[in-house]
Amino acid sequence: MTQLDIAFQTISELAQLIKDKKISPTEITHATLDRIKLLDKKLNSYITVMGDEAIKAAQQAEKDIKKGNYKGPLHGVPISLKDLYNTRGIRTTGGSKILADFIPDEDCTVTERLKTAGAIIVGKTNMHEFALGVSNENPHFGPCRNPWDLERIPGGSSGGSAAAVAAGLCAGSMGSDTGGSIRIPAALCGIVGFKPTFGRVSKAGVLPLAWSMDHAGPMTRSVEDAALMLQVIAGWDPKDPSSAKVPVANYRRGLKAGVKGLRLGILKEGFFKGPDSEVNEAFNKTVALLKNLGAATSKASIPHIEYTPLTLRTITSVESASVHEKWLNTRPDDYGADVRARLEVSRLILASDYLRAQRVRSLIRKEFLEALNKFDALLVPTCPMTALKIGERSVKIGDKVVDVMSAIGPYAPSFNLTGLPALTVPCGFSKAGLPIGLQIIGKPFDEGLVLRVGWAYEANTDWHLRRPPIG
Repeated sequence: MTQLDIAFQTISELAQLIKDKKISPTEITHATLDRIKLLDKKLNSYITVMGDEAIKAAQQAEKDIKKGNYKGPLHGVPISLKDLYNTRGIRTTGGSKILADFIPDEDCTVTERLKTAGAIIVGKTNMHEFALGVSNENPHFGPCRNPWDLERIPGGSSGGSAAAVAAGLCAGSMGSDTGGSIRIPAALCGIVGFKPTFGRVSKAGVLPLAWSMDHAGPMTRSVEDAALMLQVIAGWDPKDPSSAKVPVANYRRGLKAGVKGLRLGILKEGFFKGPDSEVNEAFNKTVALLKNLGAATSKASIPHIEYTPLTLRTITSVESASVHEKWLNTRPDDYGADVRARLEVSRLILASDYLRAQRVRSLIRKEFLEALNKFDALLVPTCPMTALKIGERSVKIGDKVVDVMSAIGPYAPSFNLTGLPALTVPCGFSKAGLPIGLQIIGKPFDEGLVLRVGWAYEANTDWHLRRPPIG
C-alpha cells in the first residue's frame, strides 16, 4: 500500500487493516509523518509535529496488537489535536505567542482517552489565535491554507485540523467549537465535523474561550469515523464542572438504520440574504435526496433566530475577556492585532448586556426545543458561502458589507447557544471546486440520530470521497 493509499483511508478502514495485521501502526505512522513533511510546507496545518513520540507510540501499539491486546478501532491510527488540547511534555500554544513555550504537566482528558484507546497522536494543529476567529490567519505561526485552493482560508478556528484531515495528513483530528469552529472549517475543507451536545465531551485541560459555549468534538473523513472517535472521548468527567452524567450510547449500532420515517425540519432563515445560489442549490438537492430516502421534510421556524449572532457575540465576548484579563493587563502587545482588538472591545460590555443576552439565549433554546418536539432533526447549510480568499476582511451580501466572521458563520452559532448536537457533512462543490456543507442538528444527547441522518446521506453520495488537488 502506497503512502497516498494510506493517507486517504478512513479510520474504520485503517482499523480493519490493522486488526487483520495487513498493515502495522508503524507503517501507517511513518507514512503519515512523511506526508506531513512533504505537504505541510504548503498547507501549514501543524504547529508542532510529534514525530518521535508518534513513532514510539506506534511501535508500542504494534507490540500490543501482536500480543493480542487490540484495544479497538483507534488503536494504531494517527490522530492530531488542535493546539489547545493539553499534551504532557509537549507544548500547547493556543496558536499564541503568549503560550508559545507552555508545556503542560499532564494530558487533558480527551488526550488521555485517545491514548488509552491506542490512538497515535502525530501533532498539534494550527488554529486562529486563542480560537477567536474564522480565517485561521495566524500572525505568530502563519496562515493555514485550504487544501482545495491554497489561496483560500480553511475556516477557523480549527482550520489546521480541517486542512490536515482533508489533505490526508492524519486520519482524524480533535477540534473545538465555540461559535462554529469545528463545523465551519470542516464544511470549507470538505470533511465531517461534529459538535456534540454541551457536556457530552470533557473540556478539562482544554484551553477555554467561553466556558458556556465551548465544545470539543471530532473532525474526520466519514460519519462512521466521527462516531468511532466520539465513542472514545464521550462521557462524564469529574474534572469538568460542565460535564454531563448522561449515558453514552453505542454510536455505531444504529448508524445504518436509514432515515425512512424520520421527520426532518428545514431551517432556511437567513441573517442577510441567505446562502449564495450554489450553496442553496446544493442544500435543496440534499433535502430532496433525504426525502427520496423516506424522510418527511417540512419547514421549521425559530422566531427569534435572527438574534443569535449578537447574543452569541455578547456572551462569548464577556466570557473570553474574563479568561484573558490577566494577559490583557500584562502582555497586551503579544496578541495579534485582530484578537487583541476583539478582546479589548469585549471588556467594555456591561453586565446588564450579558444578562440580557442570557435571557435571549434561553428564549432561543426554548424555541429550538419546541421545534425538535415536532421533528427528529433539523437541517440547514453549514455556511452560506464557500471559502473566501486569504486576506479578505469583508464581504458584500446584498446591499450590506459585513465582516468575514459574520459572512461565513451565521448558521453555526445557534447550536452553541442552545448546546444542541450539530454535524456537518459534505453535500456538494461549487463550480470553482470548493466544498459545501450540510448541517444536521438533533435533540440534546441524541448524537446517535444525528450521526444516523449523516450516514444515510453520505452513503448515497460521493462528495466525501473526493480528494483535494494538493497531492
